[in-house]
Amino acid sequence: MSERIRGRLRKDRPMTTISIRVPEDVIEDLKEIAPSLGFSGYQPLIRAYVGRGLRKDLERMEDNSVQALTESLRKHGVNDNIISAAISDAKLELA
Repeated sequence: MSERIRGRLRKDRPMTTISIRVPEDVIEDLKEIAPSLGFSGYQPLIRAYVGRGLRKDLERMEDNSVQALTESLRKHGVNDNIISAAISDAKLELA
């Protein structure tokens, strides 16, 4: 697990206040659905949605970086077995 992800799991992270414009009907829907999903209100639900989307995009970007590096190493003649072993080693070190 990367240091960035590990940090996101901490409960004591500093928070900041932001202001965004959201249609009223969306807020009403969020207020309605939040308790049924186990959230105390719509704001924690919004944070969960943002966090989930962010983690998904970060993972996708990381996967794209690994793919680009793999393709570059292949172009430079590095054997696929060596590439696979190096990726496995790196993932173990992050875990």
